[in-house]
Amino acid sequence: MKKTVLNAEHRNLGARMVPFGDWDMPVNYGSQIEEHHAVRNKAGMFDVSHMQAVDLRGAKVREFLRHLLANDVQKLQNSGKALYSCMLNELGGVIDDLIVYFMTEDWFRMVVNAGTAEKDIAWMTKQAAEFDIDINVRDDLAMIAVQGPEARQMALPLLSDELSSAAAQLKIFSAASSGDWFVGRTGYTGEDGFEVLMPKDQAADFWNKLLNAGVQPCGLGARDTLRLEAGMNLYGSDMDEQVSPLEAGLKWTLALEPAERNFIGRQALENKLAEGNLKKFVGLILQGRGVLRDHQQLFINDRQVGEITSGGFSPTLNKAIAFARIEADVDSDLSVDIRGKKLPVDIVKLPFARNGKALY
Repeated sequence: MKKTVLNAEHRNLGARMVPFGDWDMPVNYGSQIEEHHAVRNKAGMFDVSHMQAVDLRGAKVREFLRHLLANDVQKLQNSGKALYSCMLNELGGVIDDLIVYFMTEDWFRMVVNAGTAEKDIAWMTKQAAEFDIDINVRDDLAMIAVQGPEARQMALPLLSDELSSAAAQLKIFSAASSGDWFVGRTGYTGEDGFEVLMPKDQAADFWNKLLNAGVQPCGLGARDTLRLEAGMNLYGSDMDEQVSPLEAGLKWTLALEPAERNFIGRQALENKLAEGNLKKFVGLILQGRGVLRDHQQLFINDRQVGEITSGGFSPTLNKAIAFARIEADVDSDLSVDIRGKKLPVDIVKLPFARNGKALY
């Protein structure tokens, strides 16, 4: 079981540790609900050091990424600007979803998911051969996400003067760096905040400074309910190598113009669009009491029309919510099978909550 550099800090705080992929990670530090509300109402922090930063360098790095990613890094013209994208296989399936940051014309930084990091790097290395790209896996860095309406103002005084000044000016989905420290105004909660990368030997000190400033430590449990409310996909649940972005609510991440950009998976996506009859990706709210879970089946009368991909309880709505992939013609009269009983669910647009407020 792999351990992040903050593993001892989690245990000192009494965290309940669980296996997450190959990692020993905190699921909560007591009350998952309190951690969730702390992020929605004030500020919480997450150890996300299991995620992998990768630096891509070379004269042709922009050209390489325009070939590798389904979104178009040509959109990134200002230093520090970030882009969310899927990395696809030739069949249009999602190898991973990730964030890429443009720093200079010969340096882009990518942050990929923990469970897919090894295959991501192997895939990138294979595709990079003809572009003469240096791929530097930053195993020397830790990563802490500070999220919530007060997260930035609580974190800024704890950064160096230079980085604090730069971070204070950041627009959403952009980043600044100073030495080996890197701050992105990004996150996975639907709230404002920072994701901070730093040398591993400085992570515990920064974590404890945040703790002493009143930032709530949060585990994987709250991270999942927050991202679910925010309408943010989870790789391996909502999409994978057998599912294209077209059926995972991620069509907005596909840059099909200009038509001459031949990114990996493009032809397969165009074929799927031409064929039509694509399943749609929706939000669900359970009417009444119960719990929505991954893989529960969805019906109109006795006809199965889809399946829940991610589900759980929403502390902000105080209701059971889910993402689902359903047949294109379904827009009402949907029910979910929970232990042999069919219970009605409402189909809604994502997200369920934004900026701390319930939308339903």
